[in-house]
Amino acid sequence: MEHAEFNKDLLKFLDSSPTPWHAVATMKYRLDAAGFEELDERDDWSLARNQGYYVIRNGSSIVAFRTGQNDVTTSGIRMVGAHTDSPCLKVKPNPELRRKGFFQLGVEVYGGVLLNPWFDRDLSLAGRVTVLDENGKVCDTLVDFRKPVAFIPSLAIHLDREANSNRTVNAQTDLPPVLMQVPETDTTSFADLLCQQMASESGMKVRKVLGYELSFYDAREASFVGLRDEFIASARLDNLLSCYVGLQSLLNTSGDEAVLLVCNDHEEVGSMSAEGAQGPFLSAVIDRWCGSGRARAIARSMMISADNAHGIHPNYMDKHDENHGPLLNQGPVIKVNHNQRYATNSRSAAVYRHISDELGLPHQTFVVRSDMGCGSTIGPLTAGNLGVTTLDIGVPQFGMHSIRELIGTEDGYTLFRVLEEFMQREQIF
Repeated sequence: MEHAEFNKDLLKFLDSSPTPWHAVATMKYRLDAAGFEELDERDDWSLARNQGYYVIRNGSSIVAFRTGQNDVTTSGIRMVGAHTDSPCLKVKPNPELRRKGFFQLGVEVYGGVLLNPWFDRDLSLAGRVTVLDENGKVCDTLVDFRKPVAFIPSLAIHLDREANSNRTVNAQTDLPPVLMQVPETDTTSFADLLCQQMASESGMKVRKVLGYELSFYDAREASFVGLRDEFIASARLDNLLSCYVGLQSLLNTSGDEAVLLVCNDHEEVGSMSAEGAQGPFLSAVIDRWCGSGRARAIARSMMISADNAHGIHPNYMDKHDENHGPLLNQGPVIKVNHNQRYATNSRSAAVYRHISDELGLPHQTFVVRSDMGCGSTIGPLTAGNLGVTTLDIGVPQFGMHSIRELIGTEDGYTLFRVLEEFMQREQIF
């Protein structure tokens, strides 16, 4: 895959994946097209050599792998990890608000959202809905309104003279989006609106909406930015970019070596769930794949946890250690934290640096300022659960956890090339 093709396809992937459920559905479609076989955790598995498989849990997490030609216990597994979720505003279970003729929805903040950029944006709505269908069956369906349907208007500066110096955001009172105007006699429920949307999208007839997990998102599509198109701006770059890079790396492998991609939900809220990185999903899949040889396989394996990094902001350069401020378009960032907020050690970092150097590609290193707290990833959780050598790495970006983020056009492709080579290495160590 060439550089320009990679970035154009990345934009399509981002636009088709407004929620974790849509991201997994997009990955499933691409894996199916590449000949991968879906496995069901409820069934017995019979895995063949040199075959691609994938497993989905909760519709929002996925593990995809190739079994390779060799015995996995002696060859090990080349793993890449990422996460499907992003900070956002999720619709509450009983969300309807009617104020002065405006129909609004109550929202709950999911993850560490940078709230101010959500104001004055064209917002759409997507996610999973669980329904009782016309045949009396309980089933899940995906919904995506695909157009601007909501707006969170700012309070005018004339009514808040301290807005530019002292405005805070109250998540309960300031964030309910406006969806439409209704007469005082209106009794339309949000469930009614969902039924209308499902009928419009797929012709699905619904007896009753039983539940949903829906998120607002920026309706603007991903795009190239800059006088020379050297940047990509989009929602959910953290961390759908890494999901895309990992998927493309997996699909481009020869199939000779045992390789695996895991994309977990719920990283942004701690990963403690049945399908999160702190849960049993990945471990259960590896158990069924490797059986009694699991310990031997893990001892020969390596995980690369890919999650975006903080690029050095030209307006806030003092927020970085002076020797560890990653630049956009200067290569992926090896993340180091000796307090184990990142799982990188000298051995795992050396593997990446060696492959990158062999390919003539750039790489950088990030260490947080010693007087600031450090974020974390699925890396330490996966390393702790599996006992696998792990590297934390990521593409540098601006605006992490904003409704719209920014990366360089070079870095995702560079990471893809290194991960593609990593997945085809006959020996990792």
